[in-house]
Amino acid sequence: MGVPLSVGIIGAGKISAAYATTLARLPGIALTRVADLDPARAAALAADFPGVLPVPTAGLLSSEDVDLVLNLTVPQAHAAVALAALAAGKHVYGEKPLAATTAEARPVLAAAAGAGLAVGCAPDTVLGTGVQTARASLLAGDIGTPVAATAFMVTPGHELWHPDPEFYYQPGGGPLLDMGPYYLTALVTLLGPVRRVTGMAATPRRARTIAAGPRAGTVFPVGVATHQTGVLEHTSGALTTLLMSFDVWTGRLPRIEVYGSDGTLGLPDPNQFAGPVHLFTGATGEWTELPDRAGYRDAARGYGVADLAHSLRTGTPHRAGADLAYHVLDIMECLQTAAETGAAVTVPSTCDLPALVPLSAHPDAL
Repeated sequence: MGVPLSVGIIGAGKISAAYATTLARLPGIALTRVADLDPARAAALAADFPGVLPVPTAGLLSSEDVDLVLNLTVPQAHAAVALAALAAGKHVYGEKPLAATTAEARPVLAAAAGAGLAVGCAPDTVLGTGVQTARASLLAGDIGTPVAATAFMVTPGHELWHPDPEFYYQPGGGPLLDMGPYYLTALVTLLGPVRRVTGMAATPRRARTIAAGPRAGTVFPVGVATHQTGVLEHTSGALTTLLMSFDVWTGRLPRIEVYGSDGTLGLPDPNQFAGPVHLFTGATGEWTELPDRAGYRDAARGYGVADLAHSLRTGTPHRAGADLAYHVLDIMECLQTAAETGAAVTVPSTCDLPALVPLSAHPDAL
């Protein structure tokens, strides 16, 4: 397998422990450094993982035992941190979205290409057995030709559980940019790139109140749309109906369904790596649960980093790469433009679809 890829984390917030726990158990990865604007937070994360050192950000970027920067900062900082890492000669894997805007993302892609470095981006949930089994079913023709899909994500808002939720309600956040990447990455993986979108959006509440943690009762302003709807026209001709909302207490809508000429596929929550995939066909007239056919088994946050490490060692394409992440960001930005203008918007970018993940334990087991 060769020398492990050394990883340094910038951003020791809520999601960082999940990544660190996964990376600690995966072959081909060595977590070495962690940095945060709050040194105490970096020290707390490092203390749980022997051999990991808390350091200032500048020290992490200059460290010889960091090959890749895992960028877990808030969305508004994604592009700046990625550019700093690339300038320091490090590969980058970031939390979603790739950047707050496509204008911020393009210099990241250009810098990586110019330096011959790799950029990857969450979500890597799409690499798990849920979406990958559904994709294998589509490739096998189980529902015939896909003609449409639906995707629904509804919640009353992250301020009910997150102790510092303000960034979810500022540019770079909102239900579309926060949760949309999970759904749109899955939809693009299943049905191909999107060429045109239309949609509408609303902000029913201009202020929110933190309900959990030491700042409970704090009121903060909302600076983004919190209820977004849209229709996506894929290059394949399939049409997806999308709903992303922080304004719905609950619902009984499916997460993702794909409708074909011969049947329907029901997918699990794309914010998770696994879950049941159900198939209905006109021939059987009933729903059946498919066995796992593809994807990384028992995957968790961090498998996208391992897939990138594997691609660097083997020269194979990365499955959670920047082109896919940029196209998803472009789709979301076009949905926002469509909501603002009331017109259908052509999506300027496209992407190649990553290879199907064979059913395996981790990237180095392929």
